[in-house]
Amino acid sequence: MTRKSGRRPIVGIPCDVKMLGPHPFHAVGEKYIAAIDGCADCQPILLPVPREPFDEARDHLAELFDLCDGIFLTGSHSNVHPELYGGMPPREGVLLDRQRDALTLKLIRACVDRALPLFAVCRGFQELNVAYGGTLHQHIHEEPSDPGFEPRMDHRENKDDPLEIQYGPAHEVMLEGGGVFENLLGTRTIEVNSLHGQGIARLADGLVAEGRAADGTYEAVRVRDAKGFALGVQWHPEWKYWENPVSQKLFRAFGDAAREAAAANAEKERVVSHGNGQREGRQGREHGRPDQVA
Repeated sequence: MTRKSGRRPIVGIPCDVKMLGPHPFHAVGEKYIAAIDGCADCQPILLPVPREPFDEARDHLAELFDLCDGIFLTGSHSNVHPELYGGMPPREGVLLDRQRDALTLKLIRACVDRALPLFAVCRGFQELNVAYGGTLHQHIHEEPSDPGFEPRMDHRENKDDPLEIQYGPAHEVMLEGGGVFENLLGTRTIEVNSLHGQGIARLADGLVAEGRAADGTYEAVRVRDAKGFALGVQWHPEWKYWENPVSQKLFRAFGDAAREAAAANAEKERVVSHGNGQREGRQGREHGRPDQVA
């Protein structure tokens, strides 16, 4: 794929697999698409996830990197499968999505290795931790808080409440002084929504904690030693981003990183194309091709 100059960066969004009636559909919530389009100012592209049975021999990642200038990992009603981090079998009725797991856990590290901008929220935040070797609490409200923190709060939403209440401000997050998030947001304390049943148990060695709730729950992380934008948050910044300055700063920073990546990718393609043209010209002159001789 050849990138056209002046176009908006393309941000790939891996899909969830959802059953609509008897049929599986690949889907992404509109609020996530809207935040990439309207706030990051990028072109969102939905990425279908692999079909079962998974073909480990076929690598789709190169095709995705030819297309995308950034990757956005969304929230979901499904949980990361606990066998992927050595957890206990899930309780009956817990929604899983092995197809999404099969793509995102490989995609995350490959993105960071290539310095492709990566932004992960909610389930994506948890995927980020698992991809780098961390573990999850499957029911974090049942776990004691870490030593030195306040008692564990319930981070789940009340599903009987109107959406405005479910996605409303729930608690504060204290950001690390001098960290990436403080520098980006210009403050040490922010207020966030909270709609999650899972949470980080053991933080992966490859991640750095950037923000925690009063009960110690990890809320913001960055990938250690990443050469590009590689951030994750447990909350939902996509919800009504136009009313939330913190959300706007996060998505605009991600969009700016994707624009830089798009420009760099376009320049690489220009150099490769120019080099190929010069080689073809030399070959034409060497073989006396009329269409290549001045």
